[in-house]
Formats: sequence, structure tokens, C-alpha cells
Amino acid sequence: MLAGGTDRTSVGLEWLMAELMRNPRVMKKVQKEIGRVVGKKPQIDMNDIGRMDYLKCVIKENFRLHLPGPLLVQREISDNISIGGYDVPAKTRLFINAWAILRDPSTWERPEEFFSKRLENNRVDFKGYDFELIPFGVGRRGFPGLAFGVASIEYITANVLYWFDWKLPVMVNYMGTWIRVKIMGALVHKKVPLYLVPAIHSCL
Repeated sequence: MLAGGTDRTSVGLEWLMAELMRNPRVMKKVQKEIGRVVGKKPQIDMNDIGRMDYLKCVIKENFRLHLPGPLLVQREISDNISIGGYDVPAKTRLFINAWAILRDPSTWERPEEFFSKRLENNRVDFKGYDFELIPFGVGRRGFPGLAFGVASIEYITANVLYWFDWKLPVMVNYMGTWIRVKIMGALVHKKVPLYLVPAIHSCL
């Protein structure tokens, strides 16, 4: 559980920062919201995070597009069932292809694009109640560290965007490599690791 929680958090953060670098207007909008909520306080607290609606939309869209693992934990069917014209006997083990569900064009407009605005004022959440957004699974076999992992990503992201501006290192070109993936175990990592250079935020 510890390894799964830390890996999912670090992988999610790397994909999130990559998407923010690809979408600088989104990053600036998130930074503006964070600055408005936090003001001149010396640190961000969890009450502040609860008021950062756009940050939550961005993180939610990141999990939709870059879910930690493409397949959910396998399930075993307890009874004979029929699905989509197929008869599936009891004791059959099934894998749910969450990657395909989260990129289903019948559910998501332009599913291959990072488009955080689609989730503004949208009640769909990734806590297991909405099948169209299940990066962490559903039910008893859902990711047990969901609440802690998401809170960690929200808190870390808010801090790194509040205190710092970010840019690519000189002579580093990620063109064409941003969204290439590498499967390591059950997780989907970036094929080319992300390197960024921080600078003190211009508004501080």
C-alpha cells in the first residue's frame, strides 16, 4: 500500500507539471487562483486548498488523461451474467480497461486533449461514484489511499505553484515527447523524465 501510494502520487505530479508546462495559460490561471486564496500568508493550509476549485479541476483532468494504471485491479464474477450480448460464467476474472473508459469519445469531447475547463461546474468525480471517471477504481477494490494521495497532490501542487515559476532547462526540447508513456509494473510513467527549473514566483 505504501509503495502504491507514493508511486501514484509522484507519477501523478510529474504528469500534472508536464501538462501545465504544455498549457501555460492554465498554469497562470491556477497560480492566480492560489494567490487570490492565500494572499500574503506565510504558508498554505488545507482550508485554503478547499477553496481552490480550479486547481481541483486541473488535477481531476490530469487524472482523467493520465491515470496511474491503465487496468484496474482484477475482479472475479460471483454469478453468471450477460454483458453486451456475451454470456460470462461465474468465477471468470475480469480486468476493467480504465484507460479506454477515461478516453471514451462518447463521454468526453476531444478526449485526447488536456482540457481542464470541461470539468468546471461538473459534479463528476473520481471517488468511485461516476463510472466515466475511475482512475482509482471503484468499490471495495478501489485505491485505499485515495483521500491521502489526492490531498498530497493538491497540497504539493498548490505550494510549488505559489512559491515558484517554472521553465524548461536551456537546450532541453520535449517537443514530440511530452505524452509518450512507459509502462513500469502497473503504472504509466513518462517515457522521457521531466526536468524543470524553478524561480521565485514573480508575485512574491
